[in-house]
Amino acid sequence: MEINVGARREVMQHIEKYMLDNMFNYLKPVETIWQPADFLPDSTAEDFFEKVKELRQSAEGLPYDLIAVLIGDTITEEALPTYESWLSMVEGVSKDEEGGWMKWLRHWTSEENRHGDLLNKYLYLSGRVNMKQLEISTQYLLADGFDIGTDQDPYRNFIYTSFQELATNVSHRRVASQAKKNGDTLLSKMCGVIAADEARHARAYTDFIYQIIKVDPNEVMIAFEDMMRKKIVMPAHFLRELGKKAGETFTHFADAAQRLGVYTAIDYVDILKQLTAEWDLAGLKDLNEQGEKARDYVMKLPDRLIRIADRMKNPSLDYKFSWIHSA
Repeated sequence: MEINVGARREVMQHIEKYMLDNMFNYLKPVETIWQPADFLPDSTAEDFFEKVKELRQSAEGLPYDLIAVLIGDTITEEALPTYESWLSMVEGVSKDEEGGWMKWLRHWTSEENRHGDLLNKYLYLSGRVNMKQLEISTQYLLADGFDIGTDQDPYRNFIYTSFQELATNVSHRRVASQAKKNGDTLLSKMCGVIAADEARHARAYTDFIYQIIKVDPNEVMIAFEDMMRKKIVMPAHFLRELGKKAGETFTHFADAAQRLGVYTAIDYVDILKQLTAEWDLAGLKDLNEQGEKARDYVMKLPDRLIRIADRMKNPSLDYKFSWIHSA
């Protein structure tokens, strides 16, 4: 994958001012945004143990697959240091500590950091989880790296984050819905506010790409085609447990999400369609031959993927996660 590094840097510098002018349309002030303590039992309160007991009773009714998906989502959120370091190495991300893209990255990271903190503490209090095994999987995910096929190309990286923020929004929103259905209103509220964060972040990254398209449509189109040919992999695609190979547990986590309808092959297609519409790829003008071919591939891809998804069988439940205590 060859890219014009100099041109990428120029484009990133060009839209940097736009990002700085608009970043707080997508991020919220620290003083007003929610924090994990807003949802968790207060350890200094007289009714702390009673509140923990209520939390554990609500968690008892959650289905096995839902707990598995929640743990996988938590580990994914806890691996935030990997994502921060990955984005900081992208071409054109200025290292100016006072402003520029690093300012966005720090503020985005500060919002994302709350997600893992909240979910981890909930799981610890729930009594359903072998926390040491969860912590081992988190450390593995951080240590095993993060190869998603984007290299240091800002276009591919921002296409990836646009897709992934939408995907995490879907996952957390569906977990919230299923938690409520199973009587855990606290968990439902937690996942609901996390999903709302992810939706805001998705709007930011899709906006950044939209601004890039205005000045470099051919290269964005080619980058998008390349990412879709490789297939967008999940941030936790190296997920594993103690004694497993990198990525071995991710398949079982994805199966649980598919069975529950939390995140499915159809959702993948729907996100692709959403991005295609938001970036108005059908309306792009003055594409060169390579850009036209890339657009043609991307525009036809949803129908092809739907046919594949329709033939997929729902995975059976045949795996026990080391993360979850036996009943």
